[in-house]
Amino acid sequence: MSKYKVVHYINQFYAGIGGEEFADHKPELRNGAVGPGAAFNAAFSDKAEIVKTIVCGDSYFNENLSDAKKALIEMVKGAGADIFIAGPAFNAGRYGVACGTICEEVSRELGIPVLTGMFEENPGAEMFKDKLHIVATSNSAASMRTAVPKMAALALKLATGEQIGASVEEGYLPGRARVNFFEKERGSKRAVDMLLKKMAGEPFTTEYPMPDFDRVPPNPAVADITKATVALVTSGGIVPKGNPDRIESSSASKYGEYDITGVDDLTFETYETAHGGYDPVYANQDADRVLPVDVLREFEKEGKIGKLHNKFYTTTGNGTSTKSSKQYAQEFSQKLKDDNVQVVILTST
Repeated sequence: MSKYKVVHYINQFYAGIGGEEFADHKPELRNGAVGPGAAFNAAFSDKAEIVKTIVCGDSYFNENLSDAKKALIEMVKGAGADIFIAGPAFNAGRYGVACGTICEEVSRELGIPVLTGMFEENPGAEMFKDKLHIVATSNSAASMRTAVPKMAALALKLATGEQIGASVEEGYLPGRARVNFFEKERGSKRAVDMLLKKMAGEPFTTEYPMPDFDRVPPNPAVADITKATVALVTSGGIVPKGNPDRIESSSASKYGEYDITGVDDLTFETYETAHGGYDPVYANQDADRVLPVDVLREFEKEGKIGKLHNKFYTTTGNGTSTKSSKQYAQEFSQKLKDDNVQVVILTST
């Protein structure tokens, strides 16, 4: 039997091109295995082989979605692939979104088995776990040695049409499908075992995890808005022209802090949006549409608010994980409290 032909998708980092400064790298097709592809070939043994590797920068893919998907589909089709694998992306947000997006596109357009892998908190996992098989990984590439064999084994099962077991058996993230399986012990015994572990303070894993929703109590109403300092915070990606801190258009790894002392209007010449995933034309024409500095300056002059804070905080909400967002908020919220800000207006796209 001949080996299954595998096409592997990786980003600019795993291809050895470079980091964020090369994230705009255009789609490129290489022969054979590249980077983690060598580990996949070893795990496939004599059953499959990576014949082509597609390399694409994370920013290029997410900012040129239509062109990128079209180019990649043609590359996969031209290689005569039997299997398509992307990643693993671990906890890299833009990479995860790209892996999920192109897997879904390949499956729909070419009808071949697809597979990716990522950490459960990756934005791509939340977006695609009910559409694709996504092998669960840790949050860093340190687990590449364990992630690749699991992905290779599941990819071969998908290629052969073998029945796929439950997520707990196969190692993929739950959400793709509910599959019945037989436990070794009856439910009553498992429940009692969990209860005893809980009572003893020992670790245990529930068989029915519940979603974890934050509960944030609202602050009391502002006593007198005409004396309050008001600050602006946005996930709409408004930045000074040129995006000096290179905040990513998707899955942002940072936030920006910018001084607006003496600024009454965010003009086309001075501000823009770094946000991807929507048409930025109107935000770039007048960034006040996303971050209303002009209106708040008017309120300030008319005495409707005490004053506008001299700094605003910004990031892009597109694909940015909840964990990262909470981290950013904790940092700049403390700065706002230290600056005695009483009111914060949050805006998005």
